[in-house]
Amino acid sequence: MIVYHTSNVVVNTPDVLHSRRYLDFGRGFYVTPIKLQAINYAQRFTTWGETAYLNSYEMNARREDFRYKHFESYNEEWLDYVSACRLGLPVESFDIIEGGIADDKVFNTIDLYFAKHISKEEALRRLVAIRPNQQICFLSQRAIDTCLKYLKTEQLK
Repeated sequence: MIVYHTSNVVVNTPDVLHSRRYLDFGRGFYVTPIKLQAINYAQRFTTWGETAYLNSYEMNARREDFRYKHFESYNEEWLDYVSACRLGLPVESFDIIEGGIADDKVFNTIDLYFAKHISKEEALRRLVAIRPNQQICFLSQRAIDTCLKYLKTEQLK
C-alpha cells in the first residue's frame, strides 16, 4: 500500500524523534493512504509561506509482528486515547496505531469536551456523524524501519 506524509522538508529517512508531542496518537511518524488528505494537509505549510512536500512510501506491515491498534471509528475508546495523548498522559504502548484523525471538525468537538463545555456523551454523539479520515502512526523506529520504504517526494504548490 502507498502511504503519504506531508512536511515542509523532504523526509526520505523517517523517524520518531522529529515528531511533536501531544499529537492524536502521541509522538510518532504519521502517514495516510489517502493522497488527497495529505495534499490538503499541505495547506498548513503553504499558508505560512513555506514549501510543502508530499513524501511517498510503500508500506508493508505484518500487523502480527507488532503491537498494533486499529480504531475503527470515532468512539469512546478513540476519544479517551486521543484525549490522553493530547494531554500528555500515559497510554498503552503500541508500535503502530491506525484510526481517525482529529482534523478541524473533529478537534472543535474535542476542544469543547476538553473545556468541559460538552459532556463525553455529547462529544461522542457529534463524532459518530463524522466519517473518519485515516491516519497511521508509527510509534517505534523498528516499525518504521521494517514497514516503510521511501519511494519519492513531490514538491506541492
